[in-house]
Amino acid sequence: MATIVPFKAVRPARDKVTLVTCRSYDEYSPAELASQLDYNPYSFLHVLNPAYVNMHKLSETVRFKSVHTKYREYKDEEILKQEAAPVFYLYEIQSKNKTFTGIIAGTSIADYQDNIIKKHEDTLAYRVEYFKDYLHQTGFNTEPVLITYPDNPELKNWITQRKQKRPLYLFSSLNRDKHTLWRIRDEQEIQWLQKQFGNIESLYIADGHHRSASAELLYEQDKSSGNVNLDYFMSFLIAESDLKIYEYNRLVHDLNGLTKSQFLKALAKDFDIENRHMELWKPEQKFEFGMYLGGEFYALKLKDKQFESAIESLDAQILYTKVLQPLLGINDLRNDERIAYIPGNKPITTIKEMVDEGTFAVGFMLYPASINEIKQLADNNLIMPPKSTYIEPKFRSGLVVYEL
Repeated sequence: MATIVPFKAVRPARDKVTLVTCRSYDEYSPAELASQLDYNPYSFLHVLNPAYVNMHKLSETVRFKSVHTKYREYKDEEILKQEAAPVFYLYEIQSKNKTFTGIIAGTSIADYQDNIIKKHEDTLAYRVEYFKDYLHQTGFNTEPVLITYPDNPELKNWITQRKQKRPLYLFSSLNRDKHTLWRIRDEQEIQWLQKQFGNIESLYIADGHHRSASAELLYEQDKSSGNVNLDYFMSFLIAESDLKIYEYNRLVHDLNGLTKSQFLKALAKDFDIENRHMELWKPEQKFEFGMYLGGEFYALKLKDKQFESAIESLDAQILYTKVLQPLLGINDLRNDERIAYIPGNKPITTIKEMVDEGTFAVGFMLYPASINEIKQLADNNLIMPPKSTYIEPKFRSGLVVYEL
């Protein structure tokens, strides 16, 4: 059964929370990053990238130590403050179209190793090792693993009631999302939450497979130190029905030597093809694929829907086995430079524009995987193809920090 623990979190001073928190570092363009670092002295980006101009010239060890030093400065200046006692948080992100609410807690490395916390994505060894070293040198993590749990009426009712109380933070970010954070420090409430999760058989990683794998690797490396914080990693726990699962759409630079007519003829072996001309068409159900090619949109509908395993029936895998590999010659979805990926929260016009500009020859739109598909794969220890899902919510860096 699942174990969650409160922890002595570090968070921004209340009057600076809007200035401190930021999107994930990788989401900023170079121009946005430079602007934030130039004009916002409180941004957590200064911690994540304390030597912005010269960062690429520094060794990995020096970079990580610089992050640690800057983080200590933020604490010394009380830009960041640590809780006096271990707590949970209830956190809500309200965007234009969706509201996400979940619990921030420590989740167990033992549960991760015992497959109580289940995975559905593969990891790259070098990325896991790199982030493990980052955690070891900096001593903190501010990006929780997004974990989902089965819908639970008691937890849902508690969340509804708890949100009526005064929050610790209530602020808006520059993308117009509204963020609300409640602190859970009452011992009886903490124990009740732990009991609720103790009755849950399995949790599922939605996003953050590399972060959780790095936390396990760090635990194995440093567990003899006696640091109990290594026994857990920070997670944002959210009910299954509250997740928003998008697809990752695909763009390919060329048709692998085929003409448009030859490619369409080859596709007709496995798909019923309907020319939708200039209609911005995207799949409406599983086993349908959208395609933009030569200035026109096409609907591709799979003919044979009989499969022997859950992984074979996944739309991302179907596109790979029926189109990308045999027709377009793409064998390595992760490293082939001829393929690019666009998350499904971006408009279809993004794909159209990139093909029309001549950067790519063809674009494919997929139908998003369901939570049941993800769980079925995880339950059977099966791994999704790379870039199969783009899952929201995304957490703000610097809002809550877990120290190691």
